[in-house]
Amino acid sequence: MVEAVLQSKGSMRSKILAMMSYLGILVFVPLIMNRDDQYVYFHARQGLVIWIMGILAIFTLYLPGIGKFFFSSMATLVLLFSLAGIVSVLFYKAWRLPLIYTLSTRF
Repeated sequence: MVEAVLQSKGSMRSKILAMMSYLGILVFVPLIMNRDDQYVYFHARQGLVIWIMGILAIFTLYLPGIGKFFFSSMATLVLLFSLAGIVSVLFYKAWRLPLIYTLSTRF
């Protein structure tokens, strides 16, 4: 994981909003409320990609036969990426998560 250098206000509010980015549907709170803080917006974009992966994982359950395998694999990835993002925020870092960061810069 490569660390990005971002400008932040350095407040506890920024840290809480950045952490919310990795807690499922709560990703929309920092996306809507705090677009002016680069640190929070960086984590919110990555959190949005992880949330979309979680939604897609639910839809894989409808695949006959191998749906449960795909769901459990994707759910595990979502959990691991979310934990890595939360740890990144706890250390006040901006880690570029593999694949997630690339997808988050596309939109």
